[in-house]
Amino acid sequence: MGNVIEINGRRLGVGEPVYVVAELSANHNQSFDRAVALLHRAKEAGADAVKLQTYTPDTLTIDCDNDCFRIKGTRWDGRRLYDLYSEAYTPWEWQPELKKIAGDLGLDLFSSPFDGTAVDFLEEMGVPAYKIASFEIVDLPLIRKVARTGKPIIMSTGMATMNEIEEAVVTAREAGVEQLALLKCTSAYPAPPEEMNLRTIPHLRERFGVPVGLSDHTLGMAVPVAAVALGACIVEKHLTLSRTDPGPDSAFSMEPDEFKAMVEAVRTAEKAMGEVHYGASGREEASRILRRSLFVVKDIRAGEELTGDNVRSIRPGHGLHTRHIGWCLGRRAAVQIPRGTPLSRELIE
Repeated sequence: MGNVIEINGRRLGVGEPVYVVAELSANHNQSFDRAVALLHRAKEAGADAVKLQTYTPDTLTIDCDNDCFRIKGTRWDGRRLYDLYSEAYTPWEWQPELKKIAGDLGLDLFSSPFDGTAVDFLEEMGVPAYKIASFEIVDLPLIRKVARTGKPIIMSTGMATMNEIEEAVVTAREAGVEQLALLKCTSAYPAPPEEMNLRTIPHLRERFGVPVGLSDHTLGMAVPVAAVALGACIVEKHLTLSRTDPGPDSAFSMEPDEFKAMVEAVRTAEKAMGEVHYGASGREEASRILRRSLFVVKDIRAGEELTGDNVRSIRPGHGLHTRHIGWCLGRRAAVQIPRGTPLSRELIE
């Protein structure tokens, strides 16, 4: 295990460019052409990868009218789980073709499997990595099966306690995973910024010694940019063609122009992170001379005393350093010194 993993030859981790993932989720609205359009928009917006979800209603739940199978307290309140997943799932027959199209565009494509049959299917597809969804972090048999593929795993931690995260990580490691990343996630749709707790990102990295990123369901780009400033090396965000479109996920997804602006802001943030550095940078060097120094501000006769009235600390920086003001005052001029002359030791008796 380490602070860097690799997907399709692309390094992810501290010091590497942020890996931006466009989550398609249900935003294809059961249209293959729309799914393809989303791949193109993801590429144009600057994403590095696209993520799918591989499940069917029957691999996630059962078709049952019991009250416990109805959603409560979320944006899908009152809906049956089976009905929601029937609307949201990505047909499996699309996925190999979507992977090919993504590859032609220069995008990585991987998926979140939700049961063992999905893992087998995705292995046949040859995906380069796997994502464990936040809700599945407690599905230890699924984590074991994914880990045994030998592929890198990106694991979301939404809702999970530290003990649950540790159990999932240990399960993956014991099953042989060598490349693992964690994502800070708040599993609310949309997620309020005040519940994001981004300071968890460096804590996760220190605790588990793996690359850490963000799976984000907030509206806008501020939270992903802040996450990058805290060390996130992966940013995952839902992408839709339009938030006005019907569909279970559109309302909390980014439109292509917003996604592109987010990627640009993330790239700026990662450049700004730089390294620990003091002193003038390259562009600052020319400004160094504009700092204060000691100047003669009134004509001084030879032998005249230097005082606070005729010597001052002003810009620019051609004169003696201001630390020498105490040494200078009270001494006498060795020669006549015109106003505007940078003070130097040669001019002082």
